[in-house]
Amino acid sequence: MVYTPARPSKGVPAIRINLYSDTQTRPTPAMREAMSRAEVGDEQAGNDPTVHALCDRVAALLGKETAVFLPSGTMCNVVAILTHCRAGEEVIAHETSHILTSEGAAHAAFTGVQILQLRGARGLFTGEDVRAAIRPRTRYAPTQRLLEVEQTANIGGGTVWPLAQLNAVAAVARGEGWSTHMDGARLMNACVASGVAAKEMAASFDSVWIDFTKGLGAPLGAVLAGSAAFIDDAWRWKQRLGGSMRQAGICAAACLYALDHNVDRLAEDHRNAKALARGLRQMPNVAVEEPETNLVFFDPAGAGLPAPELIRRLRLQGVHLSLLGGRVRACTHLDVTEAMIEEALGLIRRELAAV
Repeated sequence: MVYTPARPSKGVPAIRINLYSDTQTRPTPAMREAMSRAEVGDEQAGNDPTVHALCDRVAALLGKETAVFLPSGTMCNVVAILTHCRAGEEVIAHETSHILTSEGAAHAAFTGVQILQLRGARGLFTGEDVRAAIRPRTRYAPTQRLLEVEQTANIGGGTVWPLAQLNAVAAVARGEGWSTHMDGARLMNACVASGVAAKEMAASFDSVWIDFTKGLGAPLGAVLAGSAAFIDDAWRWKQRLGGSMRQAGICAAACLYALDHNVDRLAEDHRNAKALARGLRQMPNVAVEEPETNLVFFDPAGAGLPAPELIRRLRLQGVHLSLLGGRVRACTHLDVTEAMIEEALGLIRRELAAV
């Protein structure tokens, strides 16, 4: 079977309120203008000045020596694991992590690593959990090479890893001689929500990346950062996987614009998420998880309407939500307004009342 993204069905209304994901954001006119003015060159040959400016800025933001621009966050994870590990080695990660649930088994197909799944509430685990996962060093067991965390934890509910907990799990890994990697797809959401600087969040991790296509609102791109030696090796995998680009400064300019204009405003998305959760909690028998960032998970089954059916009904009214981990996920972003939140709540309330 070939898995092809579905095109909009005939007769289905256009999306008016897009809570499906923060990946649905569109570049603003001002961002498009910045893209049109970008100075460009051949990125693959190292001649694009705007890409260099972006990588330098992200490396400084994350407290790393240098960085590399990649087309997507998934490629960042694949490149990072290929760089840290050899086939047959083991990565330790949460059972709901993106590398397990959302990358098309890329790590089985390309990296050849085994992923040991840790459990823990809301997508997090502890230093004690990591310590309990340490294998005896014998020829019967895989060599454990890498600890991976996801900040924020998506399926966990958009949960922010506390800084002390990040440092604790990394300390256990380092004590075993493992490398550490942070999937920072929504790292800036975590920083805005917690008040902890990105450099502090990433300090205990050998590699870390941020995604520009989610709350930061760029059309494509992610930046992976680490030591100079790590990024030099990562570039070889970028080349092998077809991630090298040409006049990529057009896209890098959008990312630079996002860093200048779209980081602090993530707090607005967080406020909208809390407003949505507050409204949902007022509906009888709807189970709602308190959001920490821009992701709101809820289950309307107790009110008599299964999550997939609610999603289907709302889509017919121009409201787009996603199903993730068996719950409804609503994701706020820069294209979602307070008025849209209120309208979505009204439609959900009406559908539940009709059951």
